[in-house]
Amino acid sequence: MIFTTSLLLTALQVGPNPVTIPPTDAHQELLDRVPRDADQTNTSNPASEWLAECLERLEQDPSRAHTMAQIQRNITTGHQRVLANHCLGLAASELALWDDAITAFEAARDETPDDEMRLKARFGAMAGNAAQASGDLLRAEQILRRAKRDAQSAASAGMQAVIAADLARVLVAMQQPDNGLAELEYATQMQPDNAESWLLKATLLRRLDRLDQAQLAIERTGELDPLNPQVGLEAGIIALFTGRENAARSSWQSVIDLQPDSASAATARGYLDQLQPQATAQQDQ
Repeated sequence: MIFTTSLLLTALQVGPNPVTIPPTDAHQELLDRVPRDADQTNTSNPASEWLAECLERLEQDPSRAHTMAQIQRNITTGHQRVLANHCLGLAASELALWDDAITAFEAARDETPDDEMRLKARFGAMAGNAAQASGDLLRAEQILRRAKRDAQSAASAGMQAVIAADLARVLVAMQQPDNGLAELEYATQMQPDNAESWLLKATLLRRLDRLDQAQLAIERTGELDPLNPQVGLEAGIIALFTGRENAARSSWQSVIDLQPDSASAATARGYLDQLQPQATAQQDQ
């Protein structure tokens, strides 16, 4: 069935919101948030050797890594216990045991020395993402606000930006889009070259019907990450909402040309299929 442009616009406006991460994406983002060879990891001491072994086990058998980390956490203190909770949190995340993951990451944060505030903030961000993945948005907000304060204490602009973007996702999911936008403004100020934050900002501005600002944001995103198919999808949506149907077609076609077998390309084809035939479409001015 060929939709009219107005019907497609309606579908796009009420459809899935890229600012709100589905649970599976939140899961992967959580696993990627802190590199598995964390700041403290090297092979020069037994604690770091243990962490390297636990992380390797995690790739092969997350249940075994979960048990291994629990045992290590229960028999160690100090830095070794922090590393044990780090691996435990990752293993629990892999197994979607979100309460365990939150508890482990918060313990790692709390037991990290106060002179390592950036690391505290990183563990807090992981705990907040685990809370979001669990569906407990209020808890996620509380944890992420504390993590943001820790990042501010560490004077880490990059970490502040990452956590602000995470917090924005939570606030949008809590139906607080204006507060979410404020966090994305903060994120792009702290880290102006972070394409992900600009993409989230463009998407949210479009949903708030602030289309001129959305266009500027998506143009900035394209400058930073021109080969990202998600940028092409959102650029096309914004173009359609601003009456530039041919520009939308071109943007979505570029996604297909870039990665023809990807999920993003399938989405782009779906959008194109719902437009009026090219011959009857209104030309861009």
